[in-house]
Amino acid sequence: MPTSFLIRPIAASDDAAMASIIRHVMPEFGADGPGFAIHDAEVDRMCEAYAQPRSAYFVVERDSQVVGGGGVAPLQNGDADVCELRKMYFLPAARGIGAGSAMMQRCLDAARAFGFRRCYLETLTGMDAAQALYKRSGFTALCAPMGGTGHFSCDRFFILEL
Repeated sequence: MPTSFLIRPIAASDDAAMASIIRHVMPEFGADGPGFAIHDAEVDRMCEAYAQPRSAYFVVERDSQVVGGGGVAPLQNGDADVCELRKMYFLPAARGIGAGSAMMQRCLDAARAFGFRRCYLETLTGMDAAQALYKRSGFTALCAPMGGTGHFSCDRFFILEL
Protein backbone atom coordinates (compact mmCIF):
# COMPACT_ATOMS: atom_id res chain seq x y z
CA MET A 1 0.00 0.00 0.00
CA PRO A 2 1.47 3.41 -0.94
CA THR A 3 2.32 5.84 1.81
CA SER A 4 -0.15 8.70 1.82
CA PHE A 5 0.66 12.37 1.97
CA LEU A 6 -1.05 15.62 1.11
CA ILE A 7 0.39 18.58 -0.79
CA ARG A 8 -1.36 21.86 -0.10
CA PRO A 9 -0.64 25.61 -0.23
CA ILE A 10 1.29 26.92 2.74
CA ALA A 11 -0.62 28.68 5.55
CA ALA A 12 0.79 31.13 8.08
CA SER A 13 0.43 28.42 10.73
CA ASP A 14 3.01 26.37 8.77
CA ASP A 15 5.77 29.00 8.96
CA ALA A 16 7.44 27.69 12.13
CA ALA A 17 7.37 24.09 10.88
CA MET A 18 8.91 25.02 7.51
CA ALA A 19 11.60 27.17 9.14
CA SER A 20 12.47 24.23 11.39
CA ILE A 21 12.58 21.81 8.44
CA ILE A 22 14.85 24.11 6.41
CA ARG A 23 17.15 24.61 9.39
CA HIS A 24 17.26 20.86 10.02
CA VAL A 25 17.70 19.59 6.46
CA MET A 26 20.20 22.06 5.00
CA PRO A 27 22.98 21.32 7.55
CA GLU A 28 22.46 17.61 6.83
CA PHE A 29 23.96 18.37 3.40
CA GLY A 30 26.57 20.89 4.57
CA ALA A 31 24.49 23.85 3.40
CA ASP A 32 24.49 25.92 6.56
CA GLY A 33 27.32 28.39 5.96
CA PRO A 34 27.23 31.79 4.27
CA GLY A 35 25.70 31.94 0.81
CA PHE A 36 22.96 29.36 1.37
CA ALA A 37 19.16 29.75 1.48
CA ILE A 38 19.07 28.81 5.17
CA HIS A 39 20.00 32.45 5.89
CA ASP A 40 17.30 34.05 3.70
CA ALA A 41 14.97 36.37 5.60
CA GLU A 42 11.93 34.59 4.14
CA VAL A 43 12.70 31.35 6.02
CA ASP A 44 10.79 32.64 9.06
CA ARG A 45 7.83 33.98 7.04
CA MET A 46 7.35 31.65 4.11
CA CYS A 47 3.60 32.19 3.80
CA GLU A 48 4.00 35.96 3.47
CA ALA A 49 7.02 35.65 1.16
CA TYR A 50 5.12 33.46 -1.30
CA ALA A 51 1.91 35.50 -1.20
CA GLN A 52 3.59 37.76 -3.77
CA PRO A 53 2.58 37.86 -7.46
CA ARG A 54 3.60 34.83 -9.53
CA SER A 55 4.75 32.97 -6.42
CA ALA A 56 3.49 29.86 -4.67
CA TYR A 57 4.72 27.62 -1.88
CA PHE A 58 3.34 24.23 -0.96
CA VAL A 59 3.82 21.95 2.02
CA VAL A 60 3.79 18.17 2.28
CA GLU A 61 1.70 16.86 5.13
CA ARG A 62 1.98 13.30 6.40
CA ASP A 63 0.01 12.05 9.40
CA SER A 64 -1.17 15.66 9.97
CA GLN A 65 2.43 16.90 10.28
CA VAL A 66 4.25 19.21 7.86
CA VAL A 67 7.27 17.21 6.67
CA GLY A 68 8.47 19.25 3.70
CA GLY A 69 7.81 21.95 1.20
CA GLY A 70 8.75 23.59 -2.07
CA GLY A 71 7.81 26.58 -4.15
CA VAL A 72 8.33 28.80 -7.15
CA ALA A 73 8.83 32.53 -7.49
CA PRO A 74 10.31 34.91 -10.05
CA LEU A 75 14.10 34.55 -10.29
CA GLN A 76 15.68 37.50 -8.49
CA ASN A 77 17.45 39.76 -10.98
CA GLY A 78 16.50 37.36 -13.76
CA ASP A 79 14.49 37.51 -16.97
CA ALA A 80 10.72 37.99 -16.50
CA ASP A 81 9.99 34.58 -18.04
CA VAL A 82 12.23 32.69 -15.58
CA CYS A 83 11.08 31.39 -12.22
CA GLU A 84 13.14 29.67 -9.58
CA LEU A 85 12.28 26.41 -7.85
CA ARG A 86 12.91 27.43 -4.26
CA LYS A 87 13.33 25.93 -0.83
CA MET A 88 12.31 22.39 -1.68
CA TYR A 89 13.32 20.43 1.41
CA PHE A 90 11.94 17.28 3.01
CA LEU A 91 12.43 15.58 6.35
CA PRO A 92 13.36 11.88 6.17
CA ALA A 93 9.65 11.02 6.79
CA ALA A 94 8.82 12.55 3.39
CA ARG A 95 11.64 10.92 1.43
CA GLY A 96 11.24 7.86 -0.73
CA ILE A 97 7.42 8.01 -0.79
CA GLY A 98 6.90 9.94 -4.03
CA ALA A 99 6.45 13.31 -2.34
CA GLY A 100 9.40 14.86 -4.19
CA SER A 101 8.03 13.96 -7.62
CA ALA A 102 4.55 15.08 -6.65
CA MET A 103 5.87 18.37 -5.25
CA MET A 104 7.94 18.94 -8.39
CA GLN A 105 4.84 18.47 -10.55
CA ARG A 106 2.79 20.82 -8.37
CA CYS A 107 5.48 23.52 -8.52
CA LEU A 108 6.01 23.21 -12.28
CA ASP A 109 2.25 23.33 -12.88
CA ALA A 110 2.11 26.55 -10.83
CA ALA A 111 5.05 28.00 -12.78
CA ARG A 112 3.30 27.30 -16.07
CA ALA A 113 0.05 28.80 -14.78
CA PHE A 114 1.98 31.97 -13.82
CA GLY A 115 3.24 32.22 -17.41
CA PHE A 116 6.88 31.36 -16.82
CA ARG A 117 8.72 29.76 -19.75
CA ARG A 118 11.77 28.46 -17.88
CA CYS A 119 12.42 27.19 -14.37
CA TYR A 120 15.85 27.58 -12.77
CA LEU A 121 17.26 26.06 -9.60
CA GLU A 122 20.43 26.10 -7.57
CA THR A 123 21.74 23.24 -5.46
CA LEU A 124 24.88 21.75 -4.02
CA THR A 125 27.20 18.87 -4.79
CA GLY A 126 26.18 16.02 -2.50
CA MET A 127 22.44 16.56 -2.81
CA ASP A 128 22.39 13.52 -5.10
CA ALA A 129 18.79 12.37 -4.61
CA ALA A 130 17.54 15.89 -5.30
CA GLN A 131 19.65 16.15 -8.45
CA ALA A 132 18.36 12.79 -9.66
CA LEU A 133 14.80 14.14 -9.24
CA TYR A 134 15.68 17.30 -11.16
CA LYS A 135 17.12 15.27 -14.03
CA ARG A 136 14.12 12.90 -14.09
CA SER A 137 11.91 16.00 -14.26
CA GLY A 138 13.73 17.24 -17.37
CA PHE A 139 16.13 19.79 -15.88
CA THR A 140 19.52 20.13 -17.56
CA ALA A 141 22.74 21.34 -15.98
CA LEU A 142 24.05 24.86 -16.48
CA CYS A 143 27.71 25.87 -16.18
CA ALA A 144 27.03 29.06 -14.24
CA PRO A 145 24.33 30.63 -12.08
CA MET A 146 21.52 32.82 -13.41
CA GLY A 147 19.96 35.87 -11.79
CA GLY A 148 21.19 37.10 -8.45
CA THR A 149 19.87 34.98 -5.61
CA GLY A 150 22.74 35.67 -3.23
CA HIS A 151 23.30 31.94 -2.82
CA PHE A 152 26.96 32.16 -3.78
CA SER A 153 27.84 28.87 -2.06
CA CYS A 154 25.64 26.78 -4.37
CA ASP A 155 27.73 25.04 -7.01
CA ARG A 156 25.20 23.23 -9.21
CA PHE A 157 22.69 25.00 -11.47
CA PHE A 158 19.82 23.62 -13.57
CA ILE A 159 17.24 24.91 -16.05
CA LEU A 160 14.02 23.47 -17.46
CA GLU A 161 12.11 24.71 -20.49
CA LEU A 162 8.45 24.79 -19.42
